[in-house]
Amino acid sequence: MNDFTNTLWIELLKVRRSRVPWFSAVGLLILPLAAGFMMFVYQNPEVARSMGMISAKANLAGGSADWPFYLSVFAQGIAIGGIFLFGLAESWVFGREFSDGTLKDLLAVPVSRGAILLAKFVAAAVWSVILTLLVTTVGLALGALLRLPLGSPAVIGGGVVRILVSALLVMLVVTPVALFASVGRGYLLPLGLIVFFVAIANLIAIAGWGSYFPWTVPSLYADAAKAGSLEPVSYWIVFLTGLAGIAVTYLWWKQADQSR
Repeated sequence: MNDFTNTLWIELLKVRRSRVPWFSAVGLLILPLAAGFMMFVYQNPEVARSMGMISAKANLAGGSADWPFYLSVFAQGIAIGGIFLFGLAESWVFGREFSDGTLKDLLAVPVSRGAILLAKFVAAAVWSVILTLLVTTVGLALGALLRLPLGSPAVIGGGVVRILVSALLVMLVVTPVALFASVGRGYLLPLGLIVFFVAIANLIAIAGWGSYFPWTVPSLYADAAKAGSLEPVSYWIVFLTGLAGIAVTYLWWKQADQSR
């Protein structure tokens, strides 16, 4: 346990000293700002019209300036944007050892590879949780500032739970990114595959098979109108995908030649 604790502390220290988490935070903060701006447009269509902006398109979206719609948009943004940014966290935590040439030094320390990998997965999860809590707090503050209606404790509480669960589902489906970062020995392969998975997820959702594709399940869950299409097996698929990502990454690190 001491080996794991010390390794986790080192991984968290690497994350804290890097600028990448700050860039990811700025990227995800676009979500509450965009959602808040959308609510402002719904509330003030005449302002948007006078600025030559998107009031007509906003009306076509079929939304409304209230807490239920705002939180639904927020959850869907976490489900989609989180795949990119939580995937970035996994990619950086695992890929940096290869890009910086520190892998051999890391594996030379008297700590099991299992402890090292677990610490890396936990560090990436902590990074993702902090991002989620940050943007959720900012989003709630913006919603209060805009004085959105229908904001009962039950509505806001239920919306926050949906946001957090959506984030958890995303954190599970991005664990295979660690394997891609390891196999690709850097950042390019995992980031490219993240884009590929998001594109395929959209096609599969259109085809009506989204409840059985792990990278589509978070966005379906985030949309309260579509969450009913999910089945218990959908959540099992997400859980098993997360478990498989961790297990296969461990096997690769255990068996692959790490001489480079």
